[in-house]
Amino acid sequence: MNQANTSPTLDALFQRILARKPDAVALIDPSNKQRITGRPPMRLTYAEADRVISALSAHFIDAGLPAHSVIAVQLPNTIEFVLTVLAAHRAGLVVAVFPLLWRQSELVAALNRTSARAIVTMAKIDGVIHSDLAMNAAAEAFSIRHVCGFGSDLPEGMYSLDQSIAKPSRSTRGLIPDGRKAAIVSFDVTSDGFRAVPRTHLSLIAGGLAVSLESDLPQGVNMMSAFLPSSFAGLAASVVTWLLSGGSLALHHPFDAEALEQQLVQLGCDTLVAPAQLAFRIDEHDLAARLPSLRYVLGMWRAPEQVASSPSWKTREIELTDVYLFGEAGLFAIRRTSADGSPGAVKPGRQGAPREQPGSSIAGEILVTPKGTLGLRGPMVVVAAYAPPPPSDSLMPAPPRDFVDTEYAVRLDRAHDTISITAPPAGVMAVGGYRFLAQDLHEWSRRLGQGALLTALPDRLSGHRLAGRAMDNARAREALAELGLNPLMVEAFRDRAGSGG
Repeated sequence: MNQANTSPTLDALFQRILARKPDAVALIDPSNKQRITGRPPMRLTYAEADRVISALSAHFIDAGLPAHSVIAVQLPNTIEFVLTVLAAHRAGLVVAVFPLLWRQSELVAALNRTSARAIVTMAKIDGVIHSDLAMNAAAEAFSIRHVCGFGSDLPEGMYSLDQSIAKPSRSTRGLIPDGRKAAIVSFDVTSDGFRAVPRTHLSLIAGGLAVSLESDLPQGVNMMSAFLPSSFAGLAASVVTWLLSGGSLALHHPFDAEALEQQLVQLGCDTLVAPAQLAFRIDEHDLAARLPSLRYVLGMWRAPEQVASSPSWKTREIELTDVYLFGEAGLFAIRRTSADGSPGAVKPGRQGAPREQPGSSIAGEILVTPKGTLGLRGPMVVVAAYAPPPPSDSLMPAPPRDFVDTEYAVRLDRAHDTISITAPPAGVMAVGGYRFLAQDLHEWSRRLGQGALLTALPDRLSGHRLAGRAMDNARAREALAELGLNPLMVEAFRDRAGSGG
């Protein structure tokens, strides 16, 4: 008798926990969710979450979405995001995660690139009517057949997922769990342009294991995530580590420092996933004294070249793990174990998880490319998505490659066998967690008009923010809207004599 080979998926991990402790708390909404979305915050046990996941999965099946088709998700860092991703996987769909700051032009480009069949969004997020954005983008994307959302006042033609949860269908789809199937599609910007990066369940789980094992997270952690999940790193460090630990996952939609601290105290969270700048702000203001339950912090570095020059971690009662993010190409994590709290050394070669334990599982490999840049290899790295373009001479075969060149410049110290990350990719600028081609920023600045300035300013939480200065504020915003650039991301200031911008 032949037995089908199975391998774990995210939904299979969830169902394993569900079988062991159905009444344990699984997911907790941000305490300020009402302000962000107009919806009251929720707290769900594993059994309650499973019923919602089944209802959403049945809706996707009843909507006629074929197995293995792509469904686009643009949702805030709330329970709805996690439930939708797990429901899509239960229905055999692939989830394309869309950043919240994308607008119609970016949405349409990504929908066409992935041939997505459906869009899931929220009626309103932080004052922006995302339901209208989704409907307008769907009208321009030929492949879209179904648009649905959470919340009230949805536009005509958008199906309410709240109704599907209130009156669930019993439709199911017989699928054998297979972690080798595609699970998500995320999006990256490299010097070669915009890329869609598909990943399997196993690749996602490998990323989560690299983070959780290096951080030495115990089973059953009470985790708080303040990092948006609209990327491979965001999903791996929050949703996947939660499923691997079998604990609870509380969510915080970035950023409200007061609400975050209150929620950490009220819930007694022992683990925090947050941008590194926010983690060091907690350390700097001695918030650890007011957060007695906190034991682990995962600091997410969107600009990994800044880790080496970062301050020492002062709070010895809390363990900090630096998570190096290289766009959507991959990640690796290094826990700070030195007595002075300085960053751990980055070493080339195969990386164990945890890396200081002999015989530990191999999470990936770090290498220096012939160009003097950092390369990544391993189970979480999707080489095909970053394959070099074919040579102009068709008679020349493309050189084989089994790694991804992150394009981050590095310097190899052979005496100490360490790597220093010295500069980000040329021609690419990271602003507030989003990557842009420098030539696009130049074009946007030119479109703002004569005497205008578009630049990246330091921001303590997001790393940088994009700021514009123009003679005519109304004209600037009109140009930005024409370009499809999000007004939440760009701040246009009137040019004043003697102003520093």
